[in-house]
Order: sequence, then C-alpha cells, then structure tokens
Amino acid sequence: MRRMRTGILYNISLPANYSGIQVSVVRLRTARLWLRGANFSFFDIPPRRLPHPFSRRLLIVYQNLGNLSGFYYSVPNHTFVTPVIGLLAYDTNTSRMVKFNITRDPILVHFPLVSGVGDTNITAMKCVRFGTNGEVEFSNLTVANKCIARGQGHFSIVIPSQPLQPPVPSPSNKSKVRDWKWWVIGFGVGIGGLILLVMTVILLYKLIRKKRIAKMERQSEKSEVLGTTWVGPSRMPSATGIRTQPVIENSYVP
Repeated sequence: MRRMRTGILYNISLPANYSGIQVSVVRLRTARLWLRGANFSFFDIPPRRLPHPFSRRLLIVYQNLGNLSGFYYSVPNHTFVTPVIGLLAYDTNTSRMVKFNITRDPILVHFPLVSGVGDTNITAMKCVRFGTNGEVEFSNLTVANKCIARGQGHFSIVIPSQPLQPPVPSPSNKSKVRDWKWWVIGFGVGIGGLILLVMTVILLYKLIRKKRIAKMERQSEKSEVLGTTWVGPSRMPSATGIRTQPVIENSYVP
C-alpha cells in the first residue's frame, strides 16, 4: 500500500476461488475529498465530505461481487437484477473502518448491468443497501440504474420474486381430472342417498311402533278394570265380586 500513488485506482488480484469478484482501491487525502469529492468505479462521492472518525488519508475499497452476489447476500422474497457492489473506507494509518459524514448531497450509485427485467418490472425495482452492521434498507431508484446512498456498505437493485405458477394440465390430464371429479361427485351422492334411505326406514319403524302402542292402550281402556287387594304385605289384582243368586233346580220340597 505504501507504493500506491494518491488518486490512482488500482485493481486487486484475488485468489482463484474468488473468481468473478472484482476489487479495486484508491488512496485519497481527506483535503482532496473535501474539495473535489471522489468519482471512481460505480460510486460518485460529492465534495464536502469528511471521514468519521477523522483521518488525514483514506483508502477507499470498491467491490463488485458479480455472480457470487447471491452467495454473500440475500433478500427474502426478492431477486437480484444487478450485481452487489460495495463501498468501504479505511484509515490508511490504523486500517480502521471509517464512515462518511453526509449532511447534504448523498452518494450516487450507478450499476453496470440490469438483467432479466421486463417493462412490467421496472416500477417494481428497488434499491437495497446492506449496512456494515447487518441492516437492510430499501429505497426508490432516482433514475435508470441509479440509487442514492447516505452511507457506505453494499448495494444492489432487486425486484419482488414471482410466485411459482402451477403446471398447466395437458388435455389428457384434463379429461382424467374431469372423470375423477365426476366419480367423486357420484360417490358422494350415493353415500348421501344411502344415509337418507336408512333414516327413512328408521322413522317408519318408529311411527308404526308408536301407532301399535297407541292402539293397545285404547283397547286396554275399553276392557274391565281389575281392582286390587292386599294379601299380607303384597298388593294383588282382584275382580269385582258378584254374588251368584241361588237357583232351585227342583221346586219339589219334601
């Protein structure tokens, strides 16, 4: 880093397992950043910006995660339509991360590529920022492929994920589905008819039985009512006593 010239953007070579990721760095004096700002890579930092905590010299790191964007970051129910690009700043003396003190004009982020977006999805696109502390922030696009940022971190453009559509059944499958539906309907109607028949038989049986009991009660009311008498400790039925008048079989009296 000591051999780097101030104000020159340098590309950093990465190991093979990070192929697809691009990293570049630039070394700046804070005084120059204050007077001119910084317009490197995908970020436009306006003038009148100071690092916090304050540092006289800065090392600004630019990242493009490329096709590994989804490996490092994800947004639930959303899909990336641009690579995730990053902006980080460090104190060159202590290697401590610093933040930009942004009070007025924000940082402008312009993305290199927007893929897989139709005209119907342009209005649904959102800027997303992944902060250094893990926070996720959404905002609207300012112009095509451009977002604004009020802090450093990693940035991308996303759209809501489309729900999976069920497969359209083929004509043969449609006929099978239709036959299956009719079979289910017929089975249900048959079961319902059987239940109705059983209930009808039960109701008829109860009605006939009730009529028979009523008829027997009416007949018993018409018959002679037996009296009751006590024989010891038991109560027993007894008929009404009718004295039979004696009849002389022969009128001859000796």
